[in-house]
Amino acid sequence: MVSLIGANDANLRAIEAAFPSVNITVRSNEITLRGPHIDCLAIEKLFAEMTLVIRSGQSLTVDAVARSIAMLGQEPAESPAEVLSLNIVSNRGRTIRPKTANQKRYVDAIEDNTITFGIGPAGTGKSYCAAAIAADALQSGQIERIILTRPAVEAGENLGFLPGDVDEKFAVYIEAFRDCLNERLGSGAVDYFLRHGRIVAAPLAFMRGKTFGADSFVILDEAQNTSVAQMKMFLTRLGKGSRMVITGDRTQIDLPRGVPSGLADAERLLSKIPKVSFNYFTSKDVVRHPLVAAIIEAYEADEPHNQST
Repeated sequence: MVSLIGANDANLRAIEAAFPSVNITVRSNEITLRGPHIDCLAIEKLFAEMTLVIRSGQSLTVDAVARSIAMLGQEPAESPAEVLSLNIVSNRGRTIRPKTANQKRYVDAIEDNTITFGIGPAGTGKSYCAAAIAADALQSGQIERIILTRPAVEAGENLGFLPGDVDEKFAVYIEAFRDCLNERLGSGAVDYFLRHGRIVAAPLAFMRGKTFGADSFVILDEAQNTSVAQMKMFLTRLGKGSRMVITGDRTQIDLPRGVPSGLADAERLLSKIPKVSFNYFTSKDVVRHPLVAAIIEAYEADEPHNQST
């Protein structure tokens, strides 16, 4: 009961705030609900799911409670216990678990498909989950190398190979992945893999004319900034036994006006091809500071104004 209600009743207060029409009384190991029948049923289901999460060995945070409420309230409803108890990867003493139903579907899709697209706003874990799975696959010997790339729109895509030492090459283009790889593999191992070509980090322009080789895990970040030709070039470099994950945010396109996005074109052309999966995130999947979700929602609501001006 202590784990369920939370330290200083923090979890209970979060539930009361979400269901203000219900009076919740806790005495010993008994919880009494008084209020509209439909809301009481929702809270009863919530407590049942939260109990399953606790029995799986996890601590129950206020954030997990809020996400559980959201999952049970959507159509179709998802099981918070099934989502929050799933292990994405576990190594170096740290377990990564999905925090939203869409994250779980995305992780499942990466495991089940050859090419997986993750499309949605920043902060939804698209790149982090992909990098964590890739790091685990490299460490366990399932793959030979990780290839990390993104289009260098701001530099005109005429860079060739990056100048500087390993850290400089990595930081310029793959900054979003460094923390995750360090956590999963250790910073020393990441540097070693970079020096020996087991982790390759380069702008997309450098990939032109090259295949990715067999048994690679390839991640293309910021894919909304690829042209149609670049996306085709990237996808057709797939090697035997390799997997690709492509992430992007259609609201953050930096291409010149009139240049169509390769990400949107791929959605149009590839959505029905077997072993190619498209997965979508919304502001409700943001796992950074809660304020980030509110900011994204505010900009989404203002889109009609931006289009008219």
